[in-house]
Parts: sequence; structure tokens; C-alpha cells
Amino acid sequence: MEYYTWILAFHVVSFMSWMAMLFYLPRLFVYHVEHGDKPQFVEVVQIQEHKLYHYIGHPAMWATIISGLTMLALNPAILKSGGWMHAKITVVLFLVAYSYSLEYYRKKLAKKVCTKSGKFFRAYNEVPTLLSILIVTFVVLKTVPIVFSLVMVGLFGFISYMIVRK
Repeated sequence: MEYYTWILAFHVVSFMSWMAMLFYLPRLFVYHVEHGDKPQFVEVVQIQEHKLYHYIGHPAMWATIISGLTMLALNPAILKSGGWMHAKITVVLFLVAYSYSLEYYRKKLAKKVCTKSGKFFRAYNEVPTLLSILIVTFVVLKTVPIVFSLVMVGLFGFISYMIVRK
């Protein structure tokens, strides 16, 4: 347990780095789609997309997962401290799926076969914000506030709807 707080610090920093990619990559997709008529601009954005995903986001995701699993191995009792850790892990699995979906869209954009609009990517960009709010709430409160969680999902659903609608 001597190194637990060091692993926790690494976990938090890794999570922040991963979230930076999850927040910014869809924004690059917006620029990519909305400026598709400017090949030189799109070329620069594609380089940024590739580097952000492969050199920052994907390694940070794995660093987050490995450090989180290490903390669970060092302190398995945390899994018995209520449902909040199980809820956190579930939301993290959604973040992992979202992360891989960004690579899917990045590849489709690179091949010029993506049919998604800038509005879609603006709304899609709300997903990691919602998931990170839920994760932080579960960890800090050490509980799963159902009403709060449902309100957040509803609010972000409404925000996404309004983005796509405009």
C-alpha cells in the first residue's frame, strides 16, 4: 500500500490526459467535416487527429486502465464498499467504447467516407463530459445518486438534441 497514492496520482493524471483527447478529438472532427473543401487545412487536421489519438489518447486510456486495475488489485476491498465502484467501472467501459468509436470515425474521415455532419460531432462531443461528470460524482460521493445521474443523462440528451436540431 506504500505506493498506492503514487499509483492513484498517476491514475488521475492519466485520466486527465485521456479526457483531453476525448474532449478535443471530436472538435477536430467538426473542423475536418466543415472545412472539407480546403484540402490543405484538412491535411493538417488529419495529422493532429492521428497524433492526438495515437500518441496521447490511446496510451493515456491504457495507462488509466492499468493503474486502475493495479489499485483494485492492491485494495480489492474497494469493490465491496458499495455499488459506486461498479457504477464507475461501467461508465469507464462506456468511455473505452467511446474512445474506440473516435478511432473508427477518424479512419472513416481519413478515407473520406464519413457521412456524419459537424452537428453530429458537436453533439457527440458531449458524451465524454457526461461520463466524466458521472465518474467524478461516484468517486467523490462514494455512492450512486440515481436521481442526479438520470437528470444529468436527460440534460445532456436535451443539449445534444438542441445541438443537432439547430
